Amino acid sequence: MELNNEQINRYARHLILPEVGLEGQKKICSSSVLCVGAGGLGSPVALYLAAAGIGRLGIVDFDQVELSNLQRQIIHGGSEVGRSKAQSARESINRLNSNVEVVLHETRLTGQNALEIIRPYEIVVDGTDNFPTRYLTNDACVLLRKPNVYGSIFRFEGQASVFAPHLGGPCYRCLYPEPPPPGAAPSCAEGGVLGVLPGIIGLVQATEVLKLVVGMGRSLLNRLLLYDALEMRFRELKLRRDPQCPLCGEHPSITGLIDYEGFCGVSEKPKTDSMHPDEVSVQELKQALDNPSLGINVLDVREANEHQIAHIEGVPLLPLSQLAQQFNELDPEQPYYIHCKMGGRSMQALEFLRQHGFQNLKSVRGGITAWSNEIDPTVPKY
Repeated sequence: MELNNEQINRYARHLILPEVGLEGQKKICSSSVLCVGAGGLGSPVALYLAAAGIGRLGIVDFDQVELSNLQRQIIHGGSEVGRSKAQSARESINRLNSNVEVVLHETRLTGQNALEIIRPYEIVVDGTDNFPTRYLTNDACVLLRKPNVYGSIFRFEGQASVFAPHLGGPCYRCLYPEPPPPGAAPSCAEGGVLGVLPGIIGLVQATEVLKLVVGMGRSLLNRLLLYDALEMRFRELKLRRDPQCPLCGEHPSITGLIDYEGFCGVSEKPKTDSMHPDEVSVQELKQALDNPSLGINVLDVREANEHQIAHIEGVPLLPLSQLAQQFNELDPEQPYYIHCKMGGRSMQALEFLRQHGFQNLKSVRGGITAWSNEIDPTVPKY
């Protein structure tokens, strides 16, 4: 392709870089990249790749913009709350650079559609926030021989790499052969994330994409970049391809896409109204609080800083992080309803206490978020 005068002017600062030059910018403008996710990582990736002139940019996202997204997902604005993230992202990209072709995939990436969606693109950027989609993206990229530009974030820490066995590097499974047990790795909604962190990691990913497209510099292939925002420190781990990897090793046992929800220990089926045997509803929690004669104790196992943001009057705080040191203060003969933000940590607390002789325990389904939605809307949601 040839660049017109407007494009030469737009990309002038690239053109005068000897490592990029005219031929490199032509490669960028002719390239195709798929961003899996238009959230925290996908936002800076998509915006900066669009600014750089990526020819075709695919966006995979089925979610809607929420107010709590705006602290970090800079591709969306306040007026987009409630709208499709994919459509919001396309409009932001079009405002930035109308020369970029934006292709929307407003669907969940699954084992049934991943190969079809990923196949037309040269490079894939993993901006996902859950393990099933992360393993799925990795496996599909390996099977299709596509570079997978990986990034992940949590609280104040992030990491990035390039997974591409066909280029001589490892895949995600070489680094993480097995996913963590369900509930062991809390989501950003449970653990929080510094708003600028995905910007830093996302720009590392965008940089790696441009280097791969142009063929310049040394990529993160065979390296894992670790970033600690609190210490403002970058570290690097050397990676190598695992010859025993079931996907990219010498004798692969995974030759097609699998059940990733089952592999990661999560349910593929949407949640129904049926209650888990170890759960109670917020309505039952309210009944217990309104009727002390029932003799049901209630515990909040969130952290103290969360309790300051929002709490249910009269419910004592015993953070999950302190439970192992303080559970002896509780009476194992008494019944307890346990709540957290959304139900994950309360189930962990329930399992811990049960292992230590407590029998009459229930986790409050949906936690204080459900309490705010269904019982008391004056309690802030965070």
